[in-house]
Amino acid sequence: MSALRFLSPRPLFLLLVVLAALWLAVLPPVGLSIVQARTLGIVLVTLVLWSTGLVPGYLASLLLFAVAIIAHLATPEVVFAGFGSTAVWLIVSGFVIGSAIGISGWGARLAEAVGPVLMRSYPVLIGGLMAVSMLLGFVMPSSVGRAVVMVPIGMAIADRCGFGKGSNGRIAIASVLAIGCNVPSFAILPSNIPNMIFSGAAETIWQQHFGYMEYLVLHYPVMGVLKSALAVVLILRLFPAEIGAPLPEAVRRLNEARPRDRAAEIRVAVVLLVTLALWVTDSLHGVNPAWVGLGTAIVLLMPGVGVVTPTAFKGTVDFGILLFVTGALALGAMVNGSGLGAMLGHKMEAILPLGPGRDFVNFMSLTVMTMVTGLFSTVPGAPAVLTPMAQDLADVTGLSLPAVLMTQVVGFSSPIFPYQVGPLVVAMQLSGEKIGALARVTIPLALISLVVLAPVDFLWWKLLGWI
Repeated sequence: MSALRFLSPRPLFLLLVVLAALWLAVLPPVGLSIVQARTLGIVLVTLVLWSTGLVPGYLASLLLFAVAIIAHLATPEVVFAGFGSTAVWLIVSGFVIGSAIGISGWGARLAEAVGPVLMRSYPVLIGGLMAVSMLLGFVMPSSVGRAVVMVPIGMAIADRCGFGKGSNGRIAIASVLAIGCNVPSFAILPSNIPNMIFSGAAETIWQQHFGYMEYLVLHYPVMGVLKSALAVVLILRLFPAEIGAPLPEAVRRLNEARPRDRAAEIRVAVVLLVTLALWVTDSLHGVNPAWVGLGTAIVLLMPGVGVVTPTAFKGTVDFGILLFVTGALALGAMVNGSGLGAMLGHKMEAILPLGPGRDFVNFMSLTVMTMVTGLFSTVPGAPAVLTPMAQDLADVTGLSLPAVLMTQVVGFSSPIFPYQVGPLVVAMQLSGEKIGALARVTIPLALISLVVLAPVDFLWWKLLGWI
């Protein structure tokens, strides 16, 4: 039986990739240095482990760390740079805020308030959660922050709808919140980390500044609204369900005689409102949303002030997720630092049918280039790889430099696998559902985005005069 399991497609595929990695380590192809070849090998193995789920994501990250350090493929400063990233601290504070929302009872209270509106039917529920998540994208600049607020509410609604752990309904709610809190915000300039990396690199390298409304009008109608609507339809088709009676544990919680701690509820509400206000006004005070979240986490953990006890904290922060995300950040840094990212970009530039006068083909090719780059460098790393190449690509295609830069957004807003975007992983972890279920949505959604939405987006750009 174990032999048959070993001969199943995923382990065999991993074995082939490992053999290829060993071949790269011993006999580097022409054009690759020994460090680049070995980096490519461990990157391929890590991506396969993350994508197939043969081992936990954190174990794949630890393997990446160990091989990179022991084989001198990158310095410890590069490999462990993720631990100093704002993304990681947003995740830590997100776990604490999510725990406080649950402990204080606000998750159940908000679910009770919005539940009657959303629970009219299953399609209304999924579509409504997507709409609320999209609206939060305009006022909360953190994808993790949005997930932290919405996922506990969504799971409380799932309990009231009778959706148990692992059921289609619960997976659908988790998936729509993971996508709704992240994917539409790619079309809102200050609403997630890849957007900020992209705009910062464009301004630093090419002195190209994109305004909030300019960016929103160009991207949100298609990659925000249409893509979100398609995601809802896809989730409803993949995870059909019917709203039923509340789960016994939900009924029990509703009927508990435990007295409400109104003082704790008020403290949490005040802290969350202040946090939201600071997140919304980050452009005025200049404090990064991650450090605002960290301050919030400290207040919520403070004895006598906060509501998250040491025991709750230990059960809240998932160190495995932190290792997974830092691994993804390390992988992107290694790909960029070794020169593999730029090399990949130039190889695709030579392969793809780019040329003056082929506006549609150029648009689609640049979109594919960004999507493929994001597979290897993860989505936050894609702008760092491709932005320095933008002027060369503009010269080859005949498109304007701003248009070439903006095509990146079309590509990196369509992640193929959840591992490419840390907040997707965090949202699923907060929900308690398996990350593989979300991949059932992201893979076809990326394909639909490329085949259907990208051509529609091209026509929209034409109408606006960008191409």
